Amino acid sequence: MRTVHSLKELRTILRGYRQQGKTIGLVPTMGNLHEGHISLVRKAAEASDIVVTSIFVNPMQFGANEDLDTYPRTLVEDQEKLAAAGNTLVFAPGVEEIYPQGLANQTKVVVPEVSEGHCGASRPGHFEGVATVVTMLFNMVQPDIAVFGEKDFQQLAVIRKLARDLMIPVEVIGAPTVREDDGLAKSSRNGYLSEQERGIAPVVFRTLRHTADQLAQGRTDYSILEQEARDALSEAGLRPDYFNIVNSLTLKPASKDDRELTLLVAAFLGTTRLIDNLSITR
Repeated sequence: MRTVHSLKELRTILRGYRQQGKTIGLVPTMGNLHEGHISLVRKAAEASDIVVTSIFVNPMQFGANEDLDTYPRTLVEDQEKLAAAGNTLVFAPGVEEIYPQGLANQTKVVVPEVSEGHCGASRPGHFEGVATVVTMLFNMVQPDIAVFGEKDFQQLAVIRKLARDLMIPVEVIGAPTVREDDGLAKSSRNGYLSEQERGIAPVVFRTLRHTADQLAQGRTDYSILEQEARDALSEAGLRPDYFNIVNSLTLKPASKDDRELTLLVAAFLGTTRLIDNLSITR
């Protein structure tokens, strides 16, 4: 496995693989990798000959007072995990390599509709930052396939739409959320939780499952179910950001006629923001 830091070197290596007729898979990450990320790498390896994992803490997708400065940078440990998973190439550029003119002068990609609401409402500019850097990575790597985790459900919808709307020839593949034994979705930010908070955190997934059970029993009073879920999170010691029942395709509020539903949740536990989701068919 090789690690490169410049776009020039990345393109030189990938040109050689293409000349050999190899297909290329991309797994974009911000590093501090856990088993969820590694599952994306394995999925990419199943669908392509060469797997490129990018490691870049993207400043454009962090808002004011978020954890850009403290986000863990663990390149050596990440390299070890990726090598064991069969990754081919690590692309770990610096900020100057991605934004040589600075953020203020950077062209930005805006994905309408699916970027709105949910995390888009709570983190203004976040999905603009995600869409911009992913579009740049698609152009730099020119992968045949790219794999993203379903834990970031709205992000996945944003990336699928941008690839479709901008006619980027890449197959965007979603990979199932990887969870701890108690149901907590694996996340790089779980490391911020104290021992006490870690014991509380699984209530997020339990609340999703309880609400899904209520829907499966035929309830369609969505606004009441959403409030019940927020109350359950609050009673457990979390501060709900949102709990929304949406159409799985559009991410708009669900109607009684919708059959494919997704429950989206974000909540703060101490200073840590946890997100998760659960999709069901009625």
